[in-house]
Amino acid sequence: MSDPTLHLAVALDGLGWHPAAWRLSCAEPTAPLHAHWWSGLAAEAERGTLDLLTIEDSLALQSSRPDGPDGRTDQLRGRLDAVQIAARIAPSTRHIGLVPTTSVTHTEPFHLSTAVATLDHVSGGRAGWRPRVSGTSAEARHFGRRDIPGFDPHRLDEPATVRLVDELFAEATDAVEVVRWLWDSWQDDAVIRDVATGRFIDRDRLHYIDFTGRWFSVKGPSIVPRPPQGQPPVAVLAHAATAYAFAAGQADIVFVTPADAGQAAEIVTEVRAAEVAAGRTGPPLRILADLGVVLDETPTLARRRRDRLDDLDDTEHASDAAIFTGTPALLADLVADWHRAGVDGFRLRPAVLPDDLTTIVRALVPALRDRGLFRHRYPGGTLRDLLGLPEPVNRYAAPSPA
Repeated sequence: MSDPTLHLAVALDGLGWHPAAWRLSCAEPTAPLHAHWWSGLAAEAERGTLDLLTIEDSLALQSSRPDGPDGRTDQLRGRLDAVQIAARIAPSTRHIGLVPTTSVTHTEPFHLSTAVATLDHVSGGRAGWRPRVSGTSAEARHFGRRDIPGFDPHRLDEPATVRLVDELFAEATDAVEVVRWLWDSWQDDAVIRDVATGRFIDRDRLHYIDFTGRWFSVKGPSIVPRPPQGQPPVAVLAHAATAYAFAAGQADIVFVTPADAGQAAEIVTEVRAAEVAAGRTGPPLRILADLGVVLDETPTLARRRRDRLDDLDDTEHASDAAIFTGTPALLADLVADWHRAGVDGFRLRPAVLPDDLTTIVRALVPALRDRGLFRHRYPGGTLRDLLGLPEPVNRYAAPSPA
């Protein structure tokens, strides 16, 4: 029997990843604006012993266009802040990792560091963070601090676009580095709480980070004590070489988008090469394949569900990730096949919520357990423990004597 080290995550977004999901979901269209919706989804994901859930977010309204609003009124628009959702559902869960998405392009890293550190404290060490680049002019116009030129997403090899992408990822690299330094700016034993002497903290164990770069100048220290995990895991969605390099240098988890097992193996090889090029010395990236899912009891019924969704949206749904349409048993076979190709796990994108999430938990997870690919219970501990990531040493801590 295989060692059950497969990692399984779910990506939550509104009422599902298909643009017409709100028209077939059993939930009210306004459900994503209420706390009990997110608590219910988290509870269901935790029932399936999933490693983590991610919460989508962006600095612009959802749109079928690559940049700017599309004027459509037949698709879900509007969302709540991902970090605040995660903080709200943290007390109602015990084991599952909570990974909100935030932009690092227009958001101050000091604010990001305190938000994620706070989430790690209130969740008891189950926070993660997915930084994303905001490369559209529509997002930039919400802030008015800089101009980001529009570009054709189908012509990403144009020199001006290559320069823009490289600049955005260079800024993102600095942002994540600042956040990580701030998480370490309190040593683990900085809080003393000695009532007899009246000393609450040891000021010598709080550190200025004194970071100065092209985009940020941050003094530090943080206003939040070091997170329980020390460094909450950082996750990056990556589709190409620039993003693989970013993940290799800054992340703990990378979500990739192969089309099949063969491409999954190729991407794993490319990511591992990026780690070598980045001089990565820590544990290797946990590579999770993103996969949209439309599930039902038979392949025919699943195909009908997908066709119905496409008909309601008046177009065939396309995605950056492959979309599986079929039964949980067939999906379990695909998971096993791609896992053999080298991916460490999967982040599944349910087409319709809560329907496809319920099927993942109550049908796919048992099928994976039957194949010896997935655990039956949580082992306990932090999100880093679930992912098999060692506890990070604070960069300011004195080295242990030899």
